[in-house]
Amino acid sequence: MSGRIMPCDPKEIRSLFLFEKLGAEQLGRLCAEGRVELFQPGPVYTEGDPATCFFVMIEGTAVISRRVGGDDVEVARTSQRGVYGGAMQAYLGDRVRQVYTNSMRVTEPTRFFVLPADIFADVMRAWFPMAVHLLEGLFFGSKNTQAAIGQRERLLALGSLSAGLTHELNNPAAAAVRATATLRERVAKMRRKLAVIAEGPFSRDALASLIEIQERTAERVAKASALSPLEAADREDLLGDWLDEHGIDNGWQLAPAFVQAGLDVDWLEQVAAAVDEEILPGAMGWLDYTVETELLMNEIEDSTTRISHLVDAAKQYSQLDRAPSRAVDVHELLDSTLLMLSGKIGSGIHVVKEYDRALPPVPAYPAELNQVWTNLIDNAVSAMRASGGEGTLTVRTARENERVLVEFRDTGPGIPQEIKGRIFDPFFTTKPVGEGTGLGLDISWRIVVDKHHGTLRVDSEPGDTRFQVLLPLAAGQPDAGEERTEETV
Repeated sequence: MSGRIMPCDPKEIRSLFLFEKLGAEQLGRLCAEGRVELFQPGPVYTEGDPATCFFVMIEGTAVISRRVGGDDVEVARTSQRGVYGGAMQAYLGDRVRQVYTNSMRVTEPTRFFVLPADIFADVMRAWFPMAVHLLEGLFFGSKNTQAAIGQRERLLALGSLSAGLTHELNNPAAAAVRATATLRERVAKMRRKLAVIAEGPFSRDALASLIEIQERTAERVAKASALSPLEAADREDLLGDWLDEHGIDNGWQLAPAFVQAGLDVDWLEQVAAAVDEEILPGAMGWLDYTVETELLMNEIEDSTTRISHLVDAAKQYSQLDRAPSRAVDVHELLDSTLLMLSGKIGSGIHVVKEYDRALPPVPAYPAELNQVWTNLIDNAVSAMRASGGEGTLTVRTARENERVLVEFRDTGPGIPQEIKGRIFDPFFTTKPVGEGTGLGLDISWRIVVDKHHGTLRVDSEPGDTRFQVLLPLAAGQPDAGEERTEETV
């Protein structure tokens, strides 16, 4: 939007604090190459448009806003003479994408001194060369430092996840190896037992009954339901008494495996009725080997399934072989991240999932959202660890109008009010030296707000801290590399 051109008075321009130290010749050039414009209430420039002008307010009221998701969020409102905005980084030239990083509007007739961006860049380099060098060094130095530390942050997170994944894989792998060794031993004993049975006084019909019972027992093991410790102990006592009454040696050793396999006294009565009394001890020993081998194979299956799930979770977390941007189920991303971080979360922290499974897929960059979940979960766990090592992490999803809400709630000590406004600033951290880079929340902000056009907000009090991520259900136009900057107006 353009305003009405008005006369430019060097004396009035000098009264603005930005220009009060300039000489007459410099002020003359500003008035010659710039202009004074009167804008009526409405927009002055719009975020994302090419940054063509530098604006300094002479009188009136200006409002600055940023686009967050589908909303324009007001970040500043002022009537102070001399405040400025617009093409503030024109002196950096083509090394930075020259677009307006916010929007400006006026609420009343407002006069601005307007300087074209190329003229602003020329006068900065000609009149303040040392200042330009310092500003360039500050801008690019900060950007490079942030990129280097951001990479370091990702490597530290990767190392932590690798350690956690290794720990999680070790448990089922060790269980599978242990079960395989025990299974080999039991199968060897079954072979020896088979030889004894073959040499014993068993009729063809008795052997057929024994094999039929073995098959039915194996089927029963597959369908066994879990018992509480108290129920299991009571059933073991009953089975132990039954085995003792029927002359089965070491019945107390057989009872636990029988109970785990889902066998009860009624089942043992059916076995006793199906075989002759003299072969009942041998039949029970044979069934014990059957039960143990089935249970061991179940353990191996559970362990290898667990390993497969961990590998799938790692693949889901890293988004290997996936398109960088696609419609995703946020619950899949959350579950894979929680699984990858389970070793770090530990046993002292209880994880509660409150998922709205009816949520539709969200257009997103899944690998980067996983990084957001990682940062927010890591911060929550660190806060609870620092305040006693125990607590509850609640992960909740819900729908808010046309956006999906993902909330991380922890029972830590909360964020002090005096630093709440700084937690998203680059390099700001409350963790001890060496434990945090201060970029986790800054990176999360950039991913959620700049790249996904979403919202990242926090609400905190002692015992109840909530980080909330809101993602639009409609695909936006992602900003590949927009910097989050704060402009003075």
